[in-house]
Amino acid sequence: MADIVNLRTVRKRKARDAKAETAAQNRVVFGRTKAEKKLTEAKSELIEKRLDGHKLDH
Repeated sequence: MADIVNLRTVRKRKARDAKAETAAQNRVVFGRTKAEKKLTEAKSELIEKRLDGHKLDH
């Protein structure tokens, strides 16, 4: 026989889990030092320049 599940509790748990996941992502994105942000930006610019350099002009 199946267990009885309170749907309201499940919904609240799902909302809490989603909120916790969003908070974890925000900690990764916004919880960095200025030097880490500059390094990431420099790496992305370098990748973009390399990609643009390999484009073929017609």
